Amino acid sequence: MYKSILSSLREILADNPSTIVESSCAKAEWQWHMSVAATEQLLLNSLLAASPDAKQGLVLASPVPVFSDCRLSQSLQTVTFTSQPFNPLALMPSVSCGDEITPHNSVIPLLSADPLVREQFCLVFTKKFSLVLVLAEDNHGEKTFSFSFEPEILQQVWQALGSRVILSNPDLFIQIDELVQKYFLVPPDYRIVMQFSQLLLAQLPEPVMDKETSTQHYPHTEPSSPKVTANHPSSSLRHDVELLLAFAHEVRTPLTTIRTRTRLLLKKCKDLPANVIKHLEVIDHECTEQIDRMELLFKAAELETSPSMKSTGAQLTAMSLDQVLQESIPRWQQAANRRNLTLNVVLPQHVPTVVSNPTMLDSVLTGLMENFTRSLPPGSHIEVKIIPAGDQLKFQLLPQPQPQTQNNSITTALSCQPPIRKAIGQLLTFQPETGTISLNLAATKHLFQAIGGKLIVRERPQHGEVLTIFLPLKE
Repeated sequence: MYKSILSSLREILADNPSTIVESSCAKAEWQWHMSVAATEQLLLNSLLAASPDAKQGLVLASPVPVFSDCRLSQSLQTVTFTSQPFNPLALMPSVSCGDEITPHNSVIPLLSADPLVREQFCLVFTKKFSLVLVLAEDNHGEKTFSFSFEPEILQQVWQALGSRVILSNPDLFIQIDELVQKYFLVPPDYRIVMQFSQLLLAQLPEPVMDKETSTQHYPHTEPSSPKVTANHPSSSLRHDVELLLAFAHEVRTPLTTIRTRTRLLLKKCKDLPANVIKHLEVIDHECTEQIDRMELLFKAAELETSPSMKSTGAQLTAMSLDQVLQESIPRWQQAANRRNLTLNVVLPQHVPTVVSNPTMLDSVLTGLMENFTRSLPPGSHIEVKIIPAGDQLKFQLLPQPQPQTQNNSITTALSCQPPIRKAIGQLLTFQPETGTISLNLAATKHLFQAIGGKLIVRERPQHGEVLTIFLPLKE
């Protein structure tokens, strides 16, 4: 059993070494991300196939919700534990009394001395399986990763977490405990565990051959040979990817917490002044925009470390581009307006069906548009032309010279110059004029290749940098 009311989850899992897999240090962070991705796919496969609209599971996570697929928000009820020492939102009667637990509306505060503040965890309850994932850091800064399907361990983990809920919100504990009891804590079917193992293995990058030593190593693990130095291309890329993953995680985590609390205020505090609501909506929008950017950086890092994923791409299917554009164009125009730019989109009379990845296309296009608008001077105009081109759909971003400088050839020429970009490692670029950090051209092209498309960048004298995207049409 767990040692005290403030036991760490790592301690609970460590007491049962025969039923867990544990790793240490450099591997732990990457194994956490791989396991979260595998768990997310396992949930999508097992829950959405049955009834995509009904609530079919409960997730307890810290320090932020771990699953990004919006489809799971309809099937899973989520409770988030935060490391903030005091969170009045978690104690509000409107959150705990009589309300159904809905995604991201229950936030449990953790004391500053609580060992959970040094842990990331995800505890999943469903009728088909239950699972716990834990990424923990000890007093010396060493990280370990553990996971388990064992019912006894899961029960102990829930008892440890439940004790925190009782301290801050006894009424909420009753609701959550009733939900936990709905799901049977029995050993999972061996096919579930086998499927999880297969999904976990699918997340592994392809091994890289070291020509100097004729040995293979994985991009996210330390090479076994000391002859591989930081100047070696594969080693350099590996360190860039690790830095990018750490950067994306460190930015995304606090932003997700801020967005969660902002949405709680908007939902629960109906009597807020109109100007306060407007400010909260702006905060929500800005957080979402930056979280999406971090997700894109994370996806790009995955592509760069997995040759098989780079060559085969993501899962492609026929999809309606018209629906994507209806949702995306207003966001693009708002982003342009905030930077004192104007944007006009020219659409064909009938937008054809394209073959791409539905979950990635919108984020990749929006990320490209975000970086493109940041590179232009205020007052610029962007024309987006979408036209069929044979068996492909041509998507062109064409910047126009600033109207006030069209009669001044020198100023016009300067405004059409491509932005100054400085490389940061092998994946990122930095624009000193705007302070923008973005994916470099090669990494961006790899993203478009992964979704079945192609990106071409050309310089035109009267326009500057022109971006053209080609997406395959459905036959």
